[in-house]
Amino acid sequence: MDNNKYSEEELDKYFSDKKYRQKKVKRKNTFSGFLYSALLIFIGVVIAGCAYLFYLSKTLPSLAELENPKLEEATKIYSVDGELIDKFFLKNRTKVTLDNIPKDMVNALIAIEDKKFYDHWGVDVDRIFKAFIKNILSGSLTREGASTITQQLARNLYKDIGTEISFNRKLREALTAVQIERTYTKEEILAYYLNTVYFGKGAYGVEAAAQTYFNKTAKELTLDECALLVGVLKSPANYDPVDKPDNAIARRNLVLNEMYAEDFISKENLDIAVNDPLKISLKKDYAVFNSPAPQFTEYIRQLMEGIAEKHGYDLYRDGLKVYTTLDSRFQKHATDAVVKQLSTFQKSFNGYWNWNSPGRKEILSDAISRNIRFSEEYKKAKTEEERKKIADRLKGDKKFIDSVKILTSTVQVGFVVMNPKTGEIKAMVGSNPTSIFKYGLNHVTQIKRQPGSSFKPFVYAEAIIKGYSPGYKISNAPLVVNTGGTTWSPKGGGTGGSISLRDALAKSVNVVAARTSMEIAPISDVIKLAHKMGINSELPNVISLSLGAGEVTPLEITNAFGTFANEGIWVEPIAILKIEDRNGKVIEEFHPQTREAMSEESAYIMSDMMQGVIDYGTATSVRQFFQRPAAGKTGTSQSYTDAWFIGFTPQFVAGVWLGFDDARVKFGGSYGQGGTAAAPIWGRFMGKLYSDDQFDFPIAYFLMPETVEEAAVCTVTGMRSNGSCPAVTDLAIKKNSSKKCNIYHYSAPEETTGETADPPAGSVGF
Repeated sequence: MDNNKYSEEELDKYFSDKKYRQKKVKRKNTFSGFLYSALLIFIGVVIAGCAYLFYLSKTLPSLAELENPKLEEATKIYSVDGELIDKFFLKNRTKVTLDNIPKDMVNALIAIEDKKFYDHWGVDVDRIFKAFIKNILSGSLTREGASTITQQLARNLYKDIGTEISFNRKLREALTAVQIERTYTKEEILAYYLNTVYFGKGAYGVEAAAQTYFNKTAKELTLDECALLVGVLKSPANYDPVDKPDNAIARRNLVLNEMYAEDFISKENLDIAVNDPLKISLKKDYAVFNSPAPQFTEYIRQLMEGIAEKHGYDLYRDGLKVYTTLDSRFQKHATDAVVKQLSTFQKSFNGYWNWNSPGRKEILSDAISRNIRFSEEYKKAKTEEERKKIADRLKGDKKFIDSVKILTSTVQVGFVVMNPKTGEIKAMVGSNPTSIFKYGLNHVTQIKRQPGSSFKPFVYAEAIIKGYSPGYKISNAPLVVNTGGTTWSPKGGGTGGSISLRDALAKSVNVVAARTSMEIAPISDVIKLAHKMGINSELPNVISLSLGAGEVTPLEITNAFGTFANEGIWVEPIAILKIEDRNGKVIEEFHPQTREAMSEESAYIMSDMMQGVIDYGTATSVRQFFQRPAAGKTGTSQSYTDAWFIGFTPQFVAGVWLGFDDARVKFGGSYGQGGTAAAPIWGRFMGKLYSDDQFDFPIAYFLMPETVEEAAVCTVTGMRSNGSCPAVTDLAIKKNSSKKCNIYHYSAPEETTGETADPPAGSVGF
């Protein structure tokens, strides 16, 4: 006991009072115990921390993996009949040294991603602290990132590090980054990073990105191209210059401004680059397989990018096996049918189209300007003055202008075949087979055009659903519609008398279709029905929709017609059956969604009505090639811009579209009607398919349900005849048999029409 710490009074009390003495000793022992416990806890924490760091160090990937990358294997795409129809792989996988990467690319990367790259040792502690404070203030732990280029490289190289938001992952990433910095120079780190990072569109590494987006080597990239690619890195999906060009330009310009702020570029360079248009020349070097169905496999690739990412696979390296719905035999017949039709049809159009006709100089001028912007020499120009000289020269280059004329006036096609009961896409021709696709526009899935009269079945289907028989007659008198102070009068019909719904559909009478939507099948209900049947596009609630004034894709309207063939049940289109990994383990299997869109009775009656389109209506050209039971509808949009035929047998549904990439280019004559231009492709295909010895498709008919019967129908009211009605014998749903006409007819007026299958000039429909 240290007596100097106590007064005499305390000393006396300490030795004379036992309780006081014990209290003092206990307090001292308690304090000493606290210090001892704290020391033990501290030692424990240090030991635990060391153990945790030791554990992490043992689980970190070896840097030797930099020299021994995982063996890459192409993803293989198979048809349903076992044929290899495509491969997805990275062709341009050659690593490039930093000497072959533009300085602008390196500067852009450092300016936007890691300004202190040359000063830190793998981890920027100051940046981490600032990001942490910003995230706390914003209430989001992910709003502000703090990863250095080296940390990002660690995450890209070592997939085991993961991407989840956690302290454990960030620490593993940081420790790996430190190891990388200890092993490699800053230049080596930059080279590794730019050779491995993902730029979107399947492009891993700057060389693949340069080839994919600009069809050039990395060394040839210009300032604005470097900034664009670096901008993509933040989010390849959100800043995709092909799919989201506005986002990509905004991000590129942000990168350029950061480069200017860091004194990497001058104000003059900045002003030129931020005003540069996108100069994308998309090239998919990872898919050079000579596919028999290039548009279909590109459609598969687009679907698979998201699916592979969801399951943690690299579509171009991990050797996946994708089993599709496409049948290579169907595909061959589809391609042959298209090529056969276009071989003469293109000549017919060329004989009609004259670039010197009024109004076509503007189309050509726009096409020339567009192709100049995408030309390689224009993209390589570094100044606006140089670009202007190139543009002026090409505008006077006859060879260049002739090539633009040919490209702009090439007839394009979208043809898709489906199984309506399973939703499986069996064949797809998404562009003119005589021209190189190069992963361009797929005219089955990526265009929206007015379907013309091929939309009319949805109008008549709504009338059937509401209880009307195909024998019900609608006035064919001239029609004038007043909407919002303006008048609209449909062309095609209007010759007087009245026509049954059946004949109006078969002969595609526009006035009757419009009046049907006004009197018995409201457009709002037609839209609801079309959506239930598979039309996903928005449709305008206007009377002219009854003539096909809305816009749809060939795939969705073909799918919707499949609902008629499938007894009123809609089935979602599918293109992939299952996906396996390289070892044969099933990753995912696919099954389509289904729903009842209309009754079996209504679907059958519509199928029966549409047989008339082929047998005696606007698509009799089909019977030159195919004689089995079939139904469908032609369509021709205004001024012969688009030609359609959507048809089906009891087993398969197929849709054909013909037109041009520039909708201002029009067929301009009756040869461009759906029945003349598109229906023969359908007929040729079905003729080839059903006569193929590799298949054994029995003759199938549209079977009438027991709930449907033939009956005498009043042509005035659409109800069952009461005996005095002007009546026709046609199909009717039995449950409506009690609804007889309540009008006594003294005499039945004679019904006449002068309608023909030929549309008047400038008409919508047919």
